[in-house]
Amino acid sequence: MQHVETLLLFLTITCVLFLFIGLVKPWAMLWWEDVQNRSKVIRIYGSLSVGCAIVYYIVKTFYHSA
Repeated sequence: MQHVETLLLFLTITCVLFLFIGLVKPWAMLWWEDVQNRSKVIRIYGSLSVGCAIVYYIVKTFYHSA
C-alpha cells in the first residue's frame, strides 16, 4: 500500500508541476487541443491535481489507521 501512496503523491506533484508549466505556456501542455488557453489548463490539470490529492489523502488516512 505504501507504493500506491507514493505513486499518488508523485501524480499529484506532477499534475501541479504541469499546471504551473501550462499557465506559462499553455501550448506546451495542451498540444493535442485545437485551442490552447489557460482556462483549459486550469480545468484539466487543476482537476487532476485536486482529484489525485484527495485520493492520496484518503489512501493515506485509511492506510495509517489500519
